[in-house]
Amino acid sequence: MELQSVKQRFGIIGNTPALNRALEVALRVAPTDLSVLITGESGVGKEFFPQIIHAYSARKHGNYIAVNCGAIPEGTIDSELFGHEKGSFTGATDSRKGYFEVADGGTIFLDEVGELPLTTQVRLLRVLQSGEFIRVGSSKAQKTNVRVVAATNVNLRLAVEAGRFREDLYYRLNTVPITVPPLRERKGDIHLLFRKFATDIAAQYPMPPISLTPDARLMLENYNWPGNVRQLKNVAEQISAVEEKREIDPDILMRYLPDYSAPSGAVQLMPLHPANGGGEFANTTERDILYKLLFDLRGEVSELKGMVAELAANQHHGAGHPVSYSSSLPVKIGDPILPTAFAQPRNDSYIETAAEEIPADDAAAEYKPAPQTKEEAQREAIVQALKKHHGRRKEAARELFISERTLYRKIKELGIQLSDTGK
Repeated sequence: MELQSVKQRFGIIGNTPALNRALEVALRVAPTDLSVLITGESGVGKEFFPQIIHAYSARKHGNYIAVNCGAIPEGTIDSELFGHEKGSFTGATDSRKGYFEVADGGTIFLDEVGELPLTTQVRLLRVLQSGEFIRVGSSKAQKTNVRVVAATNVNLRLAVEAGRFREDLYYRLNTVPITVPPLRERKGDIHLLFRKFATDIAAQYPMPPISLTPDARLMLENYNWPGNVRQLKNVAEQISAVEEKREIDPDILMRYLPDYSAPSGAVQLMPLHPANGGGEFANTTERDILYKLLFDLRGEVSELKGMVAELAANQHHGAGHPVSYSSSLPVKIGDPILPTAFAQPRNDSYIETAAEEIPADDAAAEYKPAPQTKEEAQREAIVQALKKHHGRRKEAARELFISERTLYRKIKELGIQLSDTGK
């Protein structure tokens, strides 16, 4: 049986493997009389599955009754499910058939079955075991031939451990389990569902259908959707009715997803336009910002190199001089931030040996302090890149991971001449 025809018949949207698997299990179990337990969060669409099971079973010409167990008061639920005799309680002026009696030969769907009181669970277990039930106020057992499909959004195993649900009833209901995935695990289906809901309301109340910008669509797919499909439909209908603009961008969508947060795996960059109206990062690109941050880090590393050299000189005063480190290291994205000497554990014997090899008179000449400003560090990196590529700006910009336009601007700002690059 083709899944697509089932989806069209029942208005199911989506192609997620987990959803398709749940539909396949429902279709395979439909011809049997086995009890089915459908689990999933509230709003995922669990109510479609018992309808599919009934429609493709031998009981399809019998009655189909859906009962929300959580909506019936505890004092009357036994009467609703199993019926009652006249005078069995105050207000029982006539005898009444219960749902299990009316559904004889068909299917009964018990939604929110985890909300059933323990006393009602005992009665339900008897129906599942022997097909017998007793009306409230009666002593006569009656037979019923009914297929039971149950659904719940609570963890029945935990309810069993807590003593709120009978273990024997759990295994009777859970003969064939079907799990309906939450909407957040169906990212590929979210936009399809949203578009379907938007089109439906546009047809119901003549108006142009709304559409999403690419950024808004991505935002929609990254949202957690605690209310699942029900919440998505609610959002689509609200936006369609309230918003005058028909193309929805992230700013508009944010009004309807107030608890939205960016995905945890997303990299948060510095804002390009701070709240103070500009400042140091105004009118820059993200690449420029990263480029600037790398130069800042390089300046800090250069200072650390100087501090270590001075420390070495102080510790070995009279025996040698500070170890020389070259500060002319071009900065590129992807290069290690620390020099190789700093990536290794400290070796005092190496420092002493190296210090002894440097004559005392040449100490000042051997130690070359790093550039003291960010501008000098930028200038040095640009000059070296231009030298390496013989003044070709395009290749130099690629070396520095900046645009050629940005490089041209930096050359002008820093006053770099062709003579500086050896040209």
